[in-house]
Amino acid sequence: MNRFDDAGKLILRLTVGVLMLIHGLHKLINGIDGISALVATNGWPSALAYGVYVGEIVAPALIILGVLTRPAALVLAFNMVIAVYLAHSHQLFQLTKTGGWFLELQAFFLFGALCIALFGAGKFSLAGARGRFN
Repeated sequence: MNRFDDAGKLILRLTVGVLMLIHGLHKLINGIDGISALVATNGWPSALAYGVYVGEIVAPALIILGVLTRPAALVLAFNMVIAVYLAHSHQLFQLTKTGGWFLELQAFFLFGALCIALFGAGKFSLAGARGRFN
C-alpha cells in the first residue's frame, strides 16, 4: 500500500462530497419544483423528488466526514443514475461546442462515487479506515 493512499482517498472524498453538496444546498435553498416536475412527467410519484436531498446533501455530508462512506457513495452514484435518466438522457451522446462530453460533470460524480465505494474512506475520516462500512 502506498503511503499516500489515504491522502488520495481524502482528496477524492472531499472533492466529490463538497462539489455535490453545493448542488444539494442550491436545491435546498431554491426548492425542487423542477425535479418534482421531471419525476411526475416520467409517471413516478412526485414525492420521490425529495430523494434528491438524500443523494445531494446527506450522502455527500457522510462522504466528507468519512462515516458510512461506502453506502453513502452508492447512494450518491444511484442519485446520479436517476439524474441522468430523468434530466440528461437526451445528452448522452452529445458533445459541447468545445468538444467535451455534455455529461462530464454527471460522469465525474457517478464514477467518483463508485471509486469511493470501492476504495472506502481511508484513515483520514471520522470513522477511521477500519470503521464499519468505511
